[in-house]
This record gives sequence, C-alpha cells and structure tokens, in this order.
Amino acid sequence: MTSDSAARASPRLPELATMPRVVGIIGGMGPEATLDLMRRVLVKTPAQDDQDHIHLIVESNPKIPSRIAHLIEKTGADPTPELVRIARNLERAGAEALAIPCNTAHAYAPSIRRAVGIPLLDMVQLTVDQIASSPSPSAHIASSPAGAQRVARVGLLASSAVLATELYAKAFADHGIAVVHPARQDDVMALIRAVKRGETGLDIQAALGRTALDLANHVDVLLVGCSELSVISAGITAPFVDSLDVQAQAIVNFAGKTSVAQSPVAPS
Repeated sequence: MTSDSAARASPRLPELATMPRVVGIIGGMGPEATLDLMRRVLVKTPAQDDQDHIHLIVESNPKIPSRIAHLIEKTGADPTPELVRIARNLERAGAEALAIPCNTAHAYAPSIRRAVGIPLLDMVQLTVDQIASSPSPSAHIASSPAGAQRVARVGLLASSAVLATELYAKAFADHGIAVVHPARQDDVMALIRAVKRGETGLDIQAALGRTALDLANHVDVLLVGCSELSVISAGITAPFVDSLDVQAQAIVNFAGKTSVAQSPVAPS
C-alpha cells in the first residue's frame, strides 16, 4: 500500500470550529411577550444576512399553569414540573443557556437551575444589576455631576405576583435601593390582562403611560417588570428600564460569544 492510499484509507479527524452560542427560550407566558422578546433580539443583533442572526430554540407553551393562580390565588397547579420539563428539553436540543420572557416565572428559577447544567439568563437579576450600576436619570435631569448620584428609589410596574413574591424588592435590597409600587395596582393588572386578550393599541399604551407618569413623580427611575407591559411600553414618557429589553441584550451578548464544536467529517 502506498503512502497516498494509506492516507485515503485513514479516517479524517474532525476539525474544531467555532459556532455562535445557542439560546433556549421558555416561552408562552404569554405568547405576545415571547414574540416581543424574539423581535427585540432580532433588532439588537448586528446582522448583514440570515446567517448572522442568533440561533434560538423556542418552546412557546401557553398551557403552562398560571403563575398568578399558583403564587397569589393559591388555587392553581404548580408550574414547576412543566417549566423543568421544557428547560431539560431545550438543553437536550442544544441550548447553551436559557431565557424566560416572564418576570413572574422567575419565582421558579431556583428549581430550573437545579434541573439543568446550563445557565439561566436571569432577567430579574440582570435588570437589577443594570439599574444599580447606572447613574440616576433624575440626577441627570437635575444637572448633577455625572455619576454622582445613584438610583435610590425604583418605581416597579409589574404583576401583583411579582410584587407579592418580592422578586425585585429582595434583589434591590442588596444594593440599598427601595422599590415603590403604583398607587392603583388594580389598574396595572387590568392592563396586563388587556395585553393577554390581544389589546395592545394606542389607548392601552396611553393608559400605561398615565400610570407610569404618576409613579415617576415619586422615584428616580421606572422599571417595567412585566413582559406584557413591555409590549405596550411605547406609551411611557418618563425614564424607564425595560426588563425584557435587558434580557434581549443579554441574549445577544451571550450568543455573540463562541463555543467550540466539531465540524462534520468530510467524506473520504
């Protein structure tokens, strides 16, 4: 056997290639918010062609048991088993990180983390960290020296379940930041239910804008901490941070890094 024929007979070793990271989305809570997250990821991704966009594996399952019914009303089924099932499926499908476009569902984040071996891009913690490390918008408006004043009070626009579980309050407390709730939380819940019914027009956006403006008078910055409210956040005129936008940027940042994968073996 010649050296050439031996080389042809030997199997080729796979080459190492770098690939953008894949992100799995635990969606459907609600469907509109899941689509909004995907749209924001698309807009934030620097792309010239289809192949430049981020590989997302999405399970949008609106049949996940109600988080509010379980956490607040104490009448609904525990959504943990379904959330864990989806997380494991996404990991098996190739996801290298998970994201959940639902603030309330982050109450179950510890169980999800324990069930998988990949990180969760925690929307709540990412948002808190961003606000805590940023200068107060109100300080900027008052022409204070840049960075001299940090956020001390955050106005939280979120579901009653997020307020009751203190997801944001506990995380902000670690930074010495107080959380302030709207005077009429029932109005906020009515807007969330309206979005779930598909009502996202200018009237609903304006209604959120009025509630937000009233709350803004008592805080340094507003936080949109409900992904349904993110869908209609165009009505807000005061300075605010949108948790869904923070999560979208985290997905882009994570996926922009590369993972090592084996390229297919070329035919001999």
